[in-house]
Amino acid sequence: MFIAFLNPQGNFDPQDSYWAQHPDFGGQLVYVKEVALALARWGHRVDIITRQIVDPDWPEFAAPLDAYPGYDNVRIVRIPFGGERFLLKEELWPYLGTEFAPRIVDFYRQEGRFPDAMTAHYADGGLTASVVQQATGIPFTFTPHSLGAQKMEKLGAMWENLAQLDARFHFARRITAERIAMSHASVCTASTAQERFEQYAHPAYRGAVDVHDERRLVVIPPGVNLRVFDKEACDAAEEATRDKIRSKLARDIAPGRRHLPLILASSRLDVKKNHIGLVRAFAASSQLQAKANLVLITRGLDNPLLDYSQADEKAKEVLAEIMEVVEGSQLQGKISLFSLDSQGELAAAYRYLAERRSVFALTTYYEPFGLAPLEAMAAGLPAVVTQNGGPSESLREGDEEFGVLVNPFDPADIARGLLRVLSDEATWQHYAEAGRRRVHERYTWEGTARAFERVLTGITSDPPHPPRPIGLPIHPYFLQPLPENDIPLEELAELFFRGEGAL
Repeated sequence: MFIAFLNPQGNFDPQDSYWAQHPDFGGQLVYVKEVALALARWGHRVDIITRQIVDPDWPEFAAPLDAYPGYDNVRIVRIPFGGERFLLKEELWPYLGTEFAPRIVDFYRQEGRFPDAMTAHYADGGLTASVVQQATGIPFTFTPHSLGAQKMEKLGAMWENLAQLDARFHFARRITAERIAMSHASVCTASTAQERFEQYAHPAYRGAVDVHDERRLVVIPPGVNLRVFDKEACDAAEEATRDKIRSKLARDIAPGRRHLPLILASSRLDVKKNHIGLVRAFAASSQLQAKANLVLITRGLDNPLLDYSQADEKAKEVLAEIMEVVEGSQLQGKISLFSLDSQGELAAAYRYLAERRSVFALTTYYEPFGLAPLEAMAAGLPAVVTQNGGPSESLREGDEEFGVLVNPFDPADIARGLLRVLSDEATWQHYAEAGRRRVHERYTWEGTARAFERVLTGITSDPPHPPRPIGLPIHPYFLQPLPENDIPLEELAELFFRGEGAL
C-alpha cells in the first residue's frame, strides 16, 4: 500500500529534533515515526506529511522533503501553510482546511499518484484528512492521541471560565474538528479500552462515533522501540552516559548515599506531570530517604538545583515549587536534577540504573496512555505509576500486576508504592521481570503497526470493510480563508455541557 500519515503539528527529521523538549513535539511524533517505519520495513510506501517551517530558530524543518537513513520508501513531506515561521499547534486551525489540505491534494496531483489510504493524528490531522477525503475520496483512520473534552474537564471548564479557556486552547475548534474527523474516518483508534468506552463516550462526541461499533472504533495500543529501550539493547553512548550519571550524582548526592538505588522521574517539566507530588512524597518519608535518592531528568537544563533561569515559564513554575520543598525539607545531598539529551541516553540510563535496583516513577495527575513507564520497564526498571488513565490497563490485567499503581494526589500513597518495590529485593526482581515481559508480549511497535496494517487493508479493500461513513458537515470556520468569526462559544457549550450535537 501507499500510505500517508498526516501530522501537522510538531515536525519530523532524522535527528528527532526537539522531541520531549517542546509540548508540540510529544508522543504522537514517536507514534507516527515508529508505525511508519515498521510498515515501511514490510514493503509499504509511506509519506509522513507535516508543515514546512522556514524559521532561523527551527532550521531542521525548512526542506520540502526529508528522509530517514536506510528507508528508501519513507518520505517526510513538508507542506507550507500558515506562513513560514514556527506556529504553536493552537495557532494552526485557520489554515488547515484552506491551505494545508488543498496543497496536499495539489502535491499528489502533480506527482501523478494519490495514497491508497491516510492515517490522521491528533485533531488537526483528522480535520485535514476529512477535507482531503472530500476532494479525493481517500479513506483514512483517525488517532486523536488525546481528546479535547477530557482536557476541558481536567481544567475545570464551566460557563464562567469557558471564554478564557477557549481563548487559550481553542477548544471550540478542537472539539468540532475531533467530531468531524471521528465521523469521516473509516476507523477511529483508541490506545486503551478506557479511552474507547469513557473518553470517546463523552457527550461532546455524541453523534460523531458509536463506541460500541466494533468495525469503526478499535483499540490499538502504542508500543516501545525495543531497538533502543530493551534491556539487551546497547546505545553508542552507553558508557559515556553511565559516566555522565556518575558525574552528576557525585556533584549532587552526599558521599555516604551514593551507593543507594535511585527513584527516577523522566517527563516534561509541566504542572500536570506532578513532579511536585513525587518530591513531596520523598520529602515526607524518612523510610524512602533511607532507601533511595531521587533523580529528576530535566531535558535541556543541566543543573537546575543551582540555576534554572534559562527554563521556560512553565518549567520555572514547576522548578520553583520543587526548590521550595528541597530547601524546606533539607533534601540537599539526596536529590539530583540533570539533563539527558536523547532517547539513546535515556535508555542507557534506564539500563544502568536497573543494575543499581532503581525504580522508575511517573506520578502525573492523568496519563492518557503512558508510554514512558513501558520504555523503562523494557529496560529492566520496575515502575510506580499513576493509577489514572492508561497505566491502569497496561500495568494490570485482572489480578496480575506488572507494576505498582498509586494515587498521584496522595503523597503518602506514592511513598507507599515506591517502598513496596524498594524494601524487598525479591519484590523488586518480580516487578522488573514482570514489567519487561508485559512489554514484549503486548506493547511493541511491530504489534501496533500490524494492527494498523490490518485496518488499512480493510478500508482499502473492494468493497471497503467497514463501509465508508457519510460524516458530519465540515464546519464553515475551517473552509474560509483567515475566518473573521470564530466558532461560537455557544456551540462549544452545547456540545460539552449538554452533548447535543450543535453541528
